[in-house]
Amino acid sequence: MENKITEKELLPCPVAVMLQIVGTRCKILIVKYLLEGTKRFGELRRLIPLSQKVITANLRELEADGIINRKVYAEVPPRVEYSLTEVGLTLKDVVEHMAQWGNYYKALNGEDNTPC
Repeated sequence: MENKITEKELLPCPVAVMLQIVGTRCKILIVKYLLEGTKRFGELRRLIPLSQKVITANLRELEADGIINRKVYAEVPPRVEYSLTEVGLTLKDVVEHMAQWGNYYKALNGEDNTPC
């Protein structure tokens, strides 16, 4: 039995698949912040310095790819919360390694290692 998450045709190279799913700055930042816990759209919007349209499009793609959950509450005004799926949670080590490498690169260039 096939257990497909996405309808996308995945690329042959595993590194390319990783980039295909979470390879944009916006997507990896969404994952980074959701690793801290469930967030509402407004919280993500304040944390990620990109337009609402870009964040929304990336959230939809991550949801379609099975990386995040979107939960809508029947309230007025409507409340929407985003969290990581089990698959999304497996990106924790990847994000941590990216942060370590980013700090290493910043140090090479005389920058401080202030976390984002």
